[in-house]
Formats: sequence, C-alpha cells, structure tokens
Amino acid sequence: MASQFEILLSWNIDRSWALFLDRDGVINRRIMGGYVIIPDEFEFLPGVFTALKTAAKLFNRIIVVTNQQGVGKGLMTEKQLQEVHDFMLEKIKEAGGRIDKIYVSTHLEAENNPMRKPNPGMAFQAKKDFPDIVLSKSIMVGDTEKDMIFARNAKMKAVFIGNPLEIELPRQLYDVFYPSLKDFMDDVKSVIQK
Repeated sequence: MASQFEILLSWNIDRSWALFLDRDGVINRRIMGGYVIIPDEFEFLPGVFTALKTAAKLFNRIIVVTNQQGVGKGLMTEKQLQEVHDFMLEKIKEAGGRIDKIYVSTHLEAENNPMRKPNPGMAFQAKKDFPDIVLSKSIMVGDTEKDMIFARNAKMKAVFIGNPLEIELPRQLYDVFYPSLKDFMDDVKSVIQK
C-alpha cells in the first residue's frame, strides 16, 4: 500500500493548485456543541500560522468553506460572524499567510441547501468566482465526514485532519490523513521540493 507521502507525490501538486480549508477544527479550535460567536472565542490551532504561510507560497488559491448554522439558528448574527472572520483574516495576514475568500453556509442542516456541506455548492461558487480554480487540482482539508463527502462531491482530493478511526470514517472518503494542517503542509512542501 502506498504511503501518505507517495500518495501526495502522485498528485503532482504545483503552483496552479487550489487549497480548500474547513474552518472549525482545521484553522481554529472547534467549540464542541457550540459556535465561535465573538473574536475572543476564536482560538487558532497550533502551527496554523506557519502552515498558512507555507500554503501562501505553494498554492494559487486558498479558500475557506464553512458551515455556520449558528446564524440560521439565531444564535449569532451575520455581523458577528463577519467580525470573527475579519479577526481571523487579519491575524493570518499578520503572520504572512493569506485566505483569498471565505464561503459560508448559514443554512440549517434540515434545509439541505446546495451551499451547505456536504453539498458541493461552495466549491462551485468558488470556481465561478475564480475561473483559474480546477476542482480536480484542488485539495479539501477538513475534520468531519461532511468535509470529506464535500470533497468527493466536488471531485477534489480529500485530506482528513484527525484520526479517521476515531470517527469510523469510511476509507473511501479520504485520500490521506494528518494530525494537523501544519503536518499536512510540511509534507506538501517536501513533495513540491522533490
């Protein structure tokens, strides 16, 4: 069986590729059973700044795709969500990284809106906004089964953050898995330099 490194090598990643990132659990600490409502509750995960600084040099586009049904539930406003994202973008930029655009679905899960992951609407919207994005040359990094199904629905590579065995994630849903975004980016950097 091919190692994770060999799998990444076989993708032939180059500067034309796009990186799609989930937010909670990949960029910042997920609040279990709750939502990040104010910037003070937004806690970057270890190594994220380094990872995004590396990603900024290696990827053509870096896109965040996030479900935030806390807005749909009335637990937070669009304005509060925007303040959290402004804070996130500012800190990433200060650290030498970048995010080209954030796509958000505030729809309730029950609505099954095409823009809400695992539906691929946000990926298609990103492709429309950035015609240079090729979904088959895009990588989705996420920490839930929904993220992995989103990747498959959009025909992207799927990178799981965390231990797939812990959530009994079916093997066909992801290509590789890493403990963190930084660990994944370290391997991508090595692969591109090969």
